[in-house]
Amino acid sequence: MRSVEDTRPCPGLSVPVITVLSPAGELQEDDQRAVVRFVVQDGFGADVVFAAGTTGEWDRVAPRVQRRVVQLCAEEVAKVNARLTSGRPVEAWAGVTAHSPDETLENLAAAIGAGADAAVLAPLSIRGLADPVRFVTRDVADLLDASPRRIPVYLYDNADIAVDPAIPHIRTRQVKAMSRLDFVRGIKVSASLKVLGNYTRAADNFRERGEFGIYVGNAMLIFEIFRPRPGPLGAAREHWQKWRMRGALPVGVVAGPANALPREWARAWQVCRAGDEERMDEVRHVLDAFRAATRQTQGKRTIACLKRALLRRGVISSDAVAEGTPALAPADAAGFDASFDAVLQLASDRMVATWVTPERAAVAGSDA
Repeated sequence: MRSVEDTRPCPGLSVPVITVLSPAGELQEDDQRAVVRFVVQDGFGADVVFAAGTTGEWDRVAPRVQRRVVQLCAEEVAKVNARLTSGRPVEAWAGVTAHSPDETLENLAAAIGAGADAAVLAPLSIRGLADPVRFVTRDVADLLDASPRRIPVYLYDNADIAVDPAIPHIRTRQVKAMSRLDFVRGIKVSASLKVLGNYTRAADNFRERGEFGIYVGNAMLIFEIFRPRPGPLGAAREHWQKWRMRGALPVGVVAGPANALPREWARAWQVCRAGDEERMDEVRHVLDAFRAATRQTQGKRTIACLKRALLRRGVISSDAVAEGTPALAPADAAGFDASFDAVLQLASDRMVATWVTPERAAVAGSDA
């Protein structure tokens, strides 16, 4: 079986797309495809479409819905790539984590069959999994060896979805052990700057079989990591210096808010990587305003706000959330609408027009 160790981690913006549901909880397939087209923005948005991740409510929808979302997104990414005339093809990544080890393996097999370019696995979020390293090195490896095609696997570290609060993060020695496998190509880290620094400092030890990519899951951290001059925080300054010296900077960012603002987030990654401090501040002002808009409600309602924003932009026809996901009350929805309109106006006023996301009708392949 051909090795995948020469697979390079896809750089740039990964958008963990929402799962579009009807008020009755059924998957809205046409809308799901529209979300893919919208976040790609004809090559000015997502470099990776990440389906069935945390923002996609993987742990709150039925397994059949999770697998169908992956299939739809992979199919639509293939169509988008056929239309793109230049640049690197967009990749379709599949969230395969499930509540049990067996279901996770079934999801992985389904993702391979659907044509996904890579799988994302959060081993600490699988119930009853005593040894994450053994699961990946034995069970996942055996499945890939027996599959008609092998795809890269990216680990996912996120304390918010860990089964055991006492074990919030994958240990670096465990990551190192799993990275020896040819198919484990990187890790997405949704954590503080300090925890992210633990992985970046150890990155050299993860590269025995080739390039190993680290993706920033707490997306706003890229404005600290790539700032030409260290920020005011002592920890930021210390980690910034070490990353620069060791050349272990992240290769990409995974940004849930990019569902609503794909071009703006693509621009954020672009100017952060370039170290353009003036334009970093420009785009950060817009993204901070959007984050503030999602926090004006009664508690955290990020996924509900993302769906509301896409409904307001005409991309989807329902902003329903899965059972268990905090929803927006009518008054909160109205307040968010006004705030989101202000964010769009701010982006138009402050940013270069190319990097301001147009309405859905301006996206090629749209049904609008």
